[in-house]
Amino acid sequence: MAKNRVQIIHEDCDASLADDTTLPYTAYLVEYKSEGFAKYDIAKCTKTVDLFDYYYDKYGKEFVGFAQSKGKINPRMWNPPK
Repeated sequence: MAKNRVQIIHEDCDASLADDTTLPYTAYLVEYKSEGFAKYDIAKCTKTVDLFDYYYDKYGKEFVGFAQSKGKINPRMWNPPK
């Protein structure tokens, strides 16, 4: 399952959080619709196909897309927020 390969860093957050360079370079800003409004998550994964599968399974046609964040940290060196 792709679910286990996707780690959500921030859920239902402001899109500007993706500009944080202390995120891992495997982090993505994910856009989806909920009740007609655009919502954003920041999630990390090793393969983007896992990210797509997870969000498409969860939101279906409400899933809009994703873009790489501005993170520059090696995922092995990154410490997740508490």
